[in-house]
Amino acid sequence: MEHTQRRKFLQSVGSLAAASTLASLASRPAAATVAPTESDLPFLPLVKVAELIRTRVISSTELTSLMLRRIDAIDGTWNAYATVMSESALQEAQRADREIARGKYRGRLHGVPIAVKDLCYTRGVRTMGGCAVRMDFVPTYDATVVSRYQKSGAVLLGKLNLTEGAMAGYNRKLEVPLNPWDAGAWPGCSSSGSGVAASAGLAFGTLGSDTGGSIRFPASACGIVGLKPTWGRVSRYGVLALAESLDHVGPMTRSVADAAIMLQAIAGSDLNDPTSLPNAAPNYMPTAGQLTGVRIGVDENYIGQGVDPEIAAGVLAAVEVLAGLGATICKVTVPDLSEHVERWTTLCRVEALIAHRAYYPQRRDEYGVWYQSFLDRGTTVGVAPQAAPTAEQYAQAVRHRLICNGKVARVFHDIDLLACPSSPALAHPVTPELQYGLDSAAGLGDNWGKFTVPFDYNGAPTLSLPCGFSETGLPLSLQLVGKHLQEAALCQAGHRYEQVTDWHTHRPPMKVPTSS
Repeated sequence: MEHTQRRKFLQSVGSLAAASTLASLASRPAAATVAPTESDLPFLPLVKVAELIRTRVISSTELTSLMLRRIDAIDGTWNAYATVMSESALQEAQRADREIARGKYRGRLHGVPIAVKDLCYTRGVRTMGGCAVRMDFVPTYDATVVSRYQKSGAVLLGKLNLTEGAMAGYNRKLEVPLNPWDAGAWPGCSSSGSGVAASAGLAFGTLGSDTGGSIRFPASACGIVGLKPTWGRVSRYGVLALAESLDHVGPMTRSVADAAIMLQAIAGSDLNDPTSLPNAAPNYMPTAGQLTGVRIGVDENYIGQGVDPEIAAGVLAAVEVLAGLGATICKVTVPDLSEHVERWTTLCRVEALIAHRAYYPQRRDEYGVWYQSFLDRGTTVGVAPQAAPTAEQYAQAVRHRLICNGKVARVFHDIDLLACPSSPALAHPVTPELQYGLDSAAGLGDNWGKFTVPFDYNGAPTLSLPCGFSETGLPLSLQLVGKHLQEAALCQAGHRYEQVTDWHTHRPPMKVPTSS
């Protein structure tokens, strides 16, 4: 793939940043706080960076320039970014510095460098959605999530790589992100670039999407926080669809408080998206305090059956920590949902065909081999690839989704949150070559959607957060599932867990892969 577009920013970094940085240093008030070192800054929590910018210990221009240099230096290896928006990012940072100097502070995202998954429309900037067929697609307007981040004063560093069409395989013309914890391990899908960028200190917060686990799998594999909001809580206007009735948009960060800040800026009704919920967004920012009165459901069989033993042990250990914080642990029984989960692919394929009707089948050859097969089989509805394309089979899949939702609702009758893994397996060994032609999630096994699909079906909010490491040093991930519109409760529980543990503070080794 040509890297020209990603590398053009070097010329602008020096010229645009230098004058502004000198000016900001000259006008900056004396501050007792000492700025962190250049090596530490990229890994600071967003909430801490926000305070450094607000108090003018560091300028947004300095920080943005640092992040752009870091992207240029190392992202050629890790491949988080599809497009780097260097010139506009520096302009946004300079604007933020001027506004903050005048006392016009917009909030915690003001001047903070972030990035979004490359399926969010950005006016005048290419949006591919992981598809070579869209390499020349330049939107004429911004997605609502992008415009809301702009309104909050955030600095958009660029667009992040993903699997083709937000599914599970990559197009050979595009790059495959690598896991910072182990370059030979799966980085998750489909929001792989979002997970890698947050984990590797290439953005202070990122935006992903989740249709069957695409926020939670990368969060789990890359050792970060992933917050999938209630379906409709965040507008999908201007976001390329995989399957509209299942698509969720949410933040991926290095702490729960950071995720709350990222969600706060984009949650809320949008007239451009009729499916967005009318409910006003509450304050998601967590506070200190015990979890007294919070009922957390646990089913040890659900957590352990068909799950890597280290993951199950890590989740149960996390539950003990939550109990120590005052939560009431309630034994529940999660029924076998596998029969319903396996219908997810049927629903997803048919909706994906609708999303790609402008390109498929007339430009079929421009898709990668895996996504070609996925769309081809969408014209043949049913669980089996060879099944006849009958309306009855699609209707049965819809029925399975509704039944699954009913079963999950019963589990939540007497609890507030459900604790379970984010993924049934550790990040499995994989190579870019393998991910071009195959389902990159295949290493999760037949059990892949056990902890993700039911909560895309019913649109419930979920929070994934680090809860340990395997013997080989790969991240373990706890998933907390809440009731509809209870993102604040998830953030509170997750934040309290982080206050008494340090899993989320660990940095990945980022060993550069050696060519064989």
